[in-house]
Amino acid sequence: MSVRIEKELHVWTVIHSRPEVRNGMDPESAQALMDAFMEFENDAMARTAVLWGEGGNFCSGWDLKYAASLANEEKFKSEFESLSFPKDGTPTPRGGLGPTRLELTKPVIGAIEGAAVAGGMELAMWCDIRVMAKNAYLGVYCRRWGITLVDGGTVRLPRLVGQGKALEIAMTGRKVPADECYQIGLCEKVTPEGQARKIAEEIANEIARFPQEAVRADRASIIATHGMSVRQGLEFEWEHGLQAIQNEGLKGAKRFSEGAGRHGDFKKI
Repeated sequence: MSVRIEKELHVWTVIHSRPEVRNGMDPESAQALMDAFMEFENDAMARTAVLWGEGGNFCSGWDLKYAASLANEEKFKSEFESLSFPKDGTPTPRGGLGPTRLELTKPVIGAIEGAAVAGGMELAMWCDIRVMAKNAYLGVYCRRWGITLVDGGTVRLPRLVGQGKALEIAMTGRKVPADECYQIGLCEKVTPEGQARKIAEEIANEIARFPQEAVRADRASIIATHGMSVRQGLEFEWEHGLQAIQNEGLKGAKRFSEGAGRHGDFKKI
């Protein structure tokens, strides 16, 4: 099986394992990843997830042997029509890389070792937070073969790094090492080689400790208000944040008044 899940209380680590092709994606793996994250979303105990590629690489994009088989016109049409966005209100199918069209209510952290290139870079950008090992790198390597970004790359990249830098990275297809990714906002933490999963799981566990309705309300607001006017964004933040305050925040304020969490203490909350 190319995808498996390891669970530790509220944190799920979703593992993509096709190391023989640097975790290149075929339809079966894409569907398995999609199913894993739908299961995560629907499980009441699950709070945060880590996505990790086994064997030293995050994901090299499409398995190009599979992609080459699509040279047959009928197979190409059949494959991509099945992934096209519906016009009749029916549910949106998975992306070519699996979960890249999912809009989850819970955070996902990408743990990146080695290559996260082409569609693998798009899969990494789908994650809320990216933790990259020192040896890891991103890049639109599919530029060389005339394959476009169709798993959210042209949408998410400029939101993360700005339009000019996104255009430079996308059009040149060049390698973007971990240190540069950190400098330009493509990742949030750089770790020693071999430590990305460990650090990502530590972050996931830290997030999972907190009252979750508030975590998800703030996450949703940060994502949804992108592109809104300031007034629209403020209204969205207010309307979606109040319920969490009522359900969780008032209890938290009471705990603080009784002595918990003083002087910025995050351990006793």
